[in-house]
Amino acid sequence: MPDTQITDFNDRMLSLGLARVSEAAALASAKLIGHGDEKAADQAAVDAMRTQLNKLEIAGVVVIGEGERDEAPMLFIGEEVGMGTGPAVDIALDPLEGTTLTAKDMPNALAVIAMGPRGSMLHAPDVYMEKLAIGPGYAEGVVTLDMAPAERVRKLAAAKGGDPADITVCILERPRHEDLIAEVRSTGAAIRLITDGDVAGVMHCAEAQRTGIDMYMGSGGAPEGVLAAAALKCMGGQMFGQLLFRNDDERGRAARAGIEDLNRVYTRDDMVRADVIFAATGVTDGSLLPGIRREVGWLTAETLLMRSKTGSVRRMCYRTPAP
Repeated sequence: MPDTQITDFNDRMLSLGLARVSEAAALASAKLIGHGDEKAADQAAVDAMRTQLNKLEIAGVVVIGEGERDEAPMLFIGEEVGMGTGPAVDIALDPLEGTTLTAKDMPNALAVIAMGPRGSMLHAPDVYMEKLAIGPGYAEGVVTLDMAPAERVRKLAAAKGGDPADITVCILERPRHEDLIAEVRSTGAAIRLITDGDVAGVMHCAEAQRTGIDMYMGSGGAPEGVLAAAALKCMGGQMFGQLLFRNDDERGRAARAGIEDLNRVYTRDDMVRADVIFAATGVTDGSLLPGIRREVGWLTAETLLMRSKTGSVRRMCYRTPAP
């Protein structure tokens, strides 16, 4: 991570602007829900998010985005956004977290964005990250990445005051997770498998009473890990992440991002080192947020807007004429 002094930023005044950014992306992609075109849905969200970001009085830099400059024409890592005035900020975003979910009209597609002072967020390379997350209310270190999956389940169950059968773990349904899934089920715990959207998967842990999810485990994109850490910074909970490298090209990406210790285990507060604001707008219906609702002539969006400094969590409805 760059050696940059972290300063405060005008998070209270910027928070409503950030909600407008995620709303714009979600609403733009709504017309493509269920149409089977992932690229078109993603592009619509990207265009709308960038346009709205550039209306904010910030000197923003995208640190988690759509890819590197040669891979993404807009909202690429390193792109400067905003009006160029106001506070210097880091921005982590995913204009459409769940492009496949949107194209197939499946649950839990979101438009998500986080903002913090310049130098506050881990510049995670586009590689896999092993992730572990639980919600608030538990002692520090009750579960760790060093533990076997079964031990994590047993430790969390004991801390919750129950048995492993009282625990539900969220895991991405991937062939690489077959052994993980088998080990977790061997404890008697339940598993909620998701096909995509592991930012939402991690966020589920922070609202276990609403979602029924106690813990998130498994590997997924490292950039999404930083976004999830920003959400938990606001909602409460613990998260751990360790970068995974499959080849020298991926290790080179880490070096270019300024990462020296390739084996480091990052905590939530290592990935997001200062107070942040976070907004997520539902695209398709999910456990956290309802999706875009259509009525004749109208669209309604619901946004989760959070500030880590105050711990405030707002649920906001926005109703607008359909284009």
